[in-house]
Amino acid sequence: MPGNSPDHYAALNVPRTATQQEIARAYRSLLRTHHPDLAGPTAAPAELQLIMQAFEVLRDPRRRLAYDRDFLRNEQRAAAAGPREGPSGDHSREVPVRRVRHEDPPLRATPVRWESGPWATIRFDPRGERRR
Repeated sequence: MPGNSPDHYAALNVPRTATQQEIARAYRSLLRTHHPDLAGPTAAPAELQLIMQAFEVLRDPRRRLAYDRDFLRNEQRAAAAGPREGPSGDHSREVPVRRVRHEDPPLRATPVRWESGPWATIRFDPRGERRR
């Protein structure tokens, strides 16, 4: 986004036409990959903060509409001011993309069934003593 404001759509890696569900899925996915408890020493707190800030704006329809209006207004100002050249001399804009591939499937937790097993036959009376 032109100016000092970050591009929230680029932070979440979603298109501007993304639905609320796509935004929420992208947020949860990025949160899992950037969270300090899961990413370990490679976690970047500033990047995580940008992701959370982007979701805070884009999840609310009113705030998203206001953000889109400001973005279009700034784009029009930049276009009226003249073309900006990138570092290589072209007019394109680079958007950083981070792809994380996981080789292992995610762990699944299953509920414990306390009603079955060897302990299911043990009964206790009201005083807390065992009986069979």
